[in-house]
Amino acid sequence: QVQLVESGGGLVQPGGSLRLSCAASTILFSVYTMGWYRQAPGKQRELIASIDKDGRAVHIDSVKGRFTISRDNAKRTVYLQMNTLKPDDTAVYYCNAVRPPLVPGGRGAEYWGQGTQVTVSS
Repeated sequence: QVQLVESGGGLVQPGGSLRLSCAASTILFSVYTMGWYRQAPGKQRELIASIDKDGRAVHIDSVKGRFTISRDNAKRTVYLQMNTLKPDDTAVYYCNAVRPPLVPGGRGAEYWGQGTQVTVSS
């Protein structure tokens, strides 16, 4: 079982910045595709950014140019740098880890963090 521990959430004013971190307990961190999701009240959870084992990152349009996902395999940590925050960014942010099977015929795995609250308000 892999544990994902998020940190870095909090209350910030519009236009401000936060950096979320997600530390993983697995020594196989480098083979995982890591993602950040968020869920606002009354809305479905949505994927906002992901980064694969080779460092290729994808961001949804609403956060492009403002948010940046990155990873440090040596520290087994994925980050989400969030700049120019808006009230619409208010949500619980979740870290996600997915890997394919390690051997042919094996099973892949997926894990979630507990979530961290981000509130953007003046």
